[in-house]
Order: sequence, then structure tokens, then C-alpha cells
Amino acid sequence: MLMPKKVKHRKWQKGRRRGVGKESRATELAFGSFGLQAEGTKWVSSRQIEAARRASIRFLQKGGKLWIRVFPDKPVTQKGTEVGMGGGKGAVDHYVFAVKPGRVLFEIDGVSSETAVEALRLASHKLPLKTRIISRTR
Repeated sequence: MLMPKKVKHRKWQKGRRRGVGKESRATELAFGSFGLQAEGTKWVSSRQIEAARRASIRFLQKGGKLWIRVFPDKPVTQKGTEVGMGGGKGAVDHYVFAVKPGRVLFEIDGVSSETAVEALRLASHKLPLKTRIISRTR
């Protein structure tokens, strides 16, 4: 699973989700010919990214190349079960990436369009938000 090796601050504050708007970075294809672009706003965990990666790589079967354009660096904390209120913030449980609409999540190159579309479709089923498949216009 993806996670940062070292962080400046172990626990982050949640941040605001309201009125997020569109993504300004990584909205175009940079490496591959086909990509998976987010259409919604969600926190995507490292487990979900890994599951999507494995689903698409399994379909590609040693053909083509896959790029992951997101990295989960935001720590999410959780207190233990049946622990009362108080006693401070919980321990870091997992890491997420806050996705905004328009962000390219995955890119594929080196395979036919049918293969790339199917691999990205399988990956999209593992993610918690609506996505669309985009292609490079030549």
C-alpha cells in the first residue's frame, strides 16, 4: 500500500470539504494515451488505489504501462473501539488523497484502446467516486 516514508506532522486536521471546486493540477493526460478522470469529490484511501491498480494490472497481463497520478499523504486518525470521549486524538489509521473533480487518477499506454478502456473500467469499480475514461486527442 502507498504511504509516505516520513511526514513533517504525524496528525493533520481534517480540512474543509465544502465548496471545494474543480482541480487545477493534473487535469490533462501527461504520460499515457488513456486516463481515468475523477468526476466527484472524495477521499481515496491507499487501499482503494491499490485495489484499482491491481484490477487494471491483472487485466493488462504484462502489456502496456500504468501510471498512478495520485499519492495518499493525508493521515486519517481513528480512536479505538469502545474508547470514551476525551483522551486526545486517536492514532493514525490510514492515509488518503483528497480528490477533486477533473483530477486524472490513472493513465495507461502501450495497449489497444479496447484493452485500455476495459482496464480503466475495472479500476473505476474499485474507487468510491464517479469517474470517466479520457483519451489523448491526436
